Amino acid sequence: MVEFTLLRDLLIVLAVSIPVIFIFNKINLPSIVGFIITGILIGPFGLSFVSQIDGINRLAEIGVALLLFTIGIEISFSRFKKIFKEILLTGGSQVLLTILIGTGVSFLFGLSVQQSLLIGFLLSHSSSAVILKLLQQRNETDSPHGKLSIGIIVFQDLMVVPMMVLIPILGLSESISISDALMRLISAFGFILLIFFFARFLMPYILYNLVNLRMRDVLIIGVIVLSLGTAWLTHLVGLSFAIGAFIAGLIISETDYTHQIVSDVIPFKDIFASLFFISFGMLLDINFFLTNPGIVLSYTVLIIILKASVLILIIHGLKYPMRLAMIVGFGLAQIGEFSFVLAMVGVDYNLLPTEIYKGFIAASVITLLVSPILFHFTPHITKKVPDLIPSRETVDSLEKMKEKLRDHVIIVGYGLNGRNLARVLKETGIKYVVVELNPKAVKEAKSSEEKIIFGDATKKDLLEKANINDAKIIVFAISDPVSVRLAVRNVRDLNPKIHIIVRTRYVSEIDELIKLGADEVIPEEYETSIQIFSRVLKKFHIPNSVILAQTNIIRNQSYGILRDVRFTDLAFEHINQILAQGTIDTIIISNKNVNIGKSLKEINLKALTGATVISAIRKEETIHNPHGDFMIEENDQLIIFGTHNAIDKAFEILSNTEAI
Repeated sequence: MVEFTLLRDLLIVLAVSIPVIFIFNKINLPSIVGFIITGILIGPFGLSFVSQIDGINRLAEIGVALLLFTIGIEISFSRFKKIFKEILLTGGSQVLLTILIGTGVSFLFGLSVQQSLLIGFLLSHSSSAVILKLLQQRNETDSPHGKLSIGIIVFQDLMVVPMMVLIPILGLSESISISDALMRLISAFGFILLIFFFARFLMPYILYNLVNLRMRDVLIIGVIVLSLGTAWLTHLVGLSFAIGAFIAGLIISETDYTHQIVSDVIPFKDIFASLFFISFGMLLDINFFLTNPGIVLSYTVLIIILKASVLILIIHGLKYPMRLAMIVGFGLAQIGEFSFVLAMVGVDYNLLPTEIYKGFIAASVITLLVSPILFHFTPHITKKVPDLIPSRETVDSLEKMKEKLRDHVIIVGYGLNGRNLARVLKETGIKYVVVELNPKAVKEAKSSEEKIIFGDATKKDLLEKANINDAKIIVFAISDPVSVRLAVRNVRDLNPKIHIIVRTRYVSEIDELIKLGADEVIPEEYETSIQIFSRVLKKFHIPNSVILAQTNIIRNQSYGILRDVRFTDLAFEHINQILAQGTIDTIIISNKNVNIGKSLKEINLKALTGATVISAIRKEETIHNPHGDFMIEENDQLIIFGTHNAIDKAFEILSNTEAI
């Protein structure tokens, strides 16, 4: 009967998840928030629809293991090495400082050292699921604050493993000696390394044989067995179930089958992860919240202020603008999903008193619920916040440049597009200055004598110091939609005559940017489309002048045709006429062409293909309507008229370099 009760509870959880995902996607909020609210409503402290919480929790543990497994795959050793220095400085500083402050504050409130350290662990994590979802929804994954946020949460996720190893040691009797604790810690890491190296040699061999079977179902089952099997091994030696899954993910990330495995396993991960967040919502004691609202709200405010302050201090201390530091700080001010995992482990080892645990759970839920609101409003609230650590180097360099800058180009962003534009402008002798937010990129560029300054292009004072009033063009080559919108508005206010060019990755931003004052908005995805159809038309021998005319029409209409916004036949009417009436193309006779020395009559092109040679260019002299006795010579340019099929056949004959 217990089994059927668990099945009923599982069906209720999954059935309720469907409308939750739909509703929260419609209102642009992360599904994780909806799952937690669902857990609150259907759990024992809500409507009590679910009674077998222990069974759901076991499934949730599997969900967390699969979540860590996929994170291990996505991190990968090779990728981790490339970004190690960047995430170590920001992520490492954030985790260490948050643990120290959280431990100190908890100790002052009367908790033991072990309990205080656990609280520090819990506070150091932010929600990967929430922040990634919010960044993706707002197209800000590649923005400066997006990259910083992702780097920090990657480091936080990595720190879950040693924290899970340390919690059982913290939960041991206080009478245990330091040497015994160290031996247990060394033994734990020793077992992890042993399992890691054993799996590293064995797993690729198993995967290779599974893939060779060419049976998708077998591969999926095999991968789940490998991940959960490695997790079970770590559990057998007294370590966390989730650590083994994380190790399995790291190992698989170095194989050739990573992408296929991720695509196959992600649906299962999402199902079990949703179970975890719903089961977490079930833990919230609504009665405790209603009877102790002051305590819960105090915990919530303290958590948000502590986490945000630490990040703002670190990021602004690294000379990033205060606006950017605050966006990252408040964006990561919530409690993370792995904090809940650590909290559950802490409860198992009696490290969290019941009252504090209930208060922490309630406060954590609230931080997750308010996180999307903070993320949405922070960029707008902080747009006028001054920098507390101004860059004297920036001010000095700007003042020196200002007198020389007239009719210049301002390039915002020194990524790939910004560097390429600067290189071209330098070669053509056009004056320019680059504005970049990344201190490291500015330092490297200055070492190569690049005309670059450190600063935030959304600030009017920086734009004025870059002599925006005398600039001819400003180009935004950054992936930060919010900053670009703010900056475009400010630029247009400061200089109504300047030509504003904006590069964007997303078509949805075109109309708003044009309303704000942008003269040209270049979406990468549609420029790719233009390049593709231009090459297709070229294969149909559409003249370059016609292709160029059509692409100009499309660009001048802000890509409305491609977006189905302002569809018109104007852009393609010339192409339709050419396709109906035939077209022209040019072929150059190479030195090894077998037709050299032959006359047009001998080749008999008209009879064989239906195409006609209407002109020939020889040594800068144009010969119109060449006769049949016209002899073909090396380097002749033959202009051919005919249908597309006829020209294709003519090209086969006239470009032949082999004996017929």
